[in-house]
Amino acid sequence: MQHPNYKHLYYFWVIAHEKSLTRAAERLHLTPQTLSGQLAKLEDYVGSPLFERRGRRLSLSETGQLVLDYADSMFSAGQELVEILDGRRLGRLGRLRIGVSDVVPKLLAYRFLRKAVEAFDDYFLSIYEGKHEELVASLAAHRLDVVISDRASDESQATKTYSHLLGATEVSLFARNDNARKLTRGFPKSLHGAPMLLPTANTLVRRDLERWFDSVGIAPLIVAEFEDSALLKVFGAEGLGCFPAPRAIALDIAPQYGVREIGSTSVKERYYAITAERRIKNAAALAVLATAKNALDV
Repeated sequence: MQHPNYKHLYYFWVIAHEKSLTRAAERLHLTPQTLSGQLAKLEDYVGSPLFERRGRRLSLSETGQLVLDYADSMFSAGQELVEILDGRRLGRLGRLRIGVSDVVPKLLAYRFLRKAVEAFDDYFLSIYEGKHEELVASLAAHRLDVVISDRASDESQATKTYSHLLGATEVSLFARNDNARKLTRGFPKSLHGAPMLLPTANTLVRRDLERWFDSVGIAPLIVAEFEDSALLKVFGAEGLGCFPAPRAIALDIAPQYGVREIGSTSVKERYYAITAERRIKNAAALAVLATAKNALDV
């Protein structure tokens, strides 16, 4: 079987990401008719439709998704090569691609990465935020060098990844200064019926906190749940409820959001660096692991 026409593959890749033949044509400076003809040639080569039409939008067929996975790897590698070559012209040695799970607090992510960034200022740093599963999949496909997450990867999967424990920190509860005094007295019983802001139910910390509530015999009034931990803190700063956060960043949270720590729970959050290799060779990735282990010191 002959190799695919890479120009046709690139056109398909742009269409897939734009989800529109018209927008892709505009981006490629082609007419929709010309682009449609090029796509048809790739579909003839593959022997199967790559898209299914749903109204005005295009959605990938099963074969299209398979082709896109490979095209993503190819063209992201090409973009990476361009950036590395540009970086070398600027005196940079390489590129470090880091994925940060969206449940990791931003302040803590900064602590994990700060010293490594300072130590390797001759590397071009790319940081991506996303869901744990999506980031680990990108890591396995070698689109990332390391992932920082609040849970280990599933090492039983066919695609091997390796989790390195960075450390653990207790989870504390915080409230706006004018609410904190009354909640501090009699903690944790003072939380019974108190308005509470929590992460969404699909997170480890939410499940662990609910078990802790049961163990100490309290039932807070859960008024809202959030995927974004930064947004949760903003609502807490406005006095809409108390909220959990890692104790390791308590001294940062208090002045930034105008809140006080009202007490510590028995819940612990663990954080991991996940890599695609057991023995890490990337010097900058090694630095992330080495320096991140000090980020939970309080």
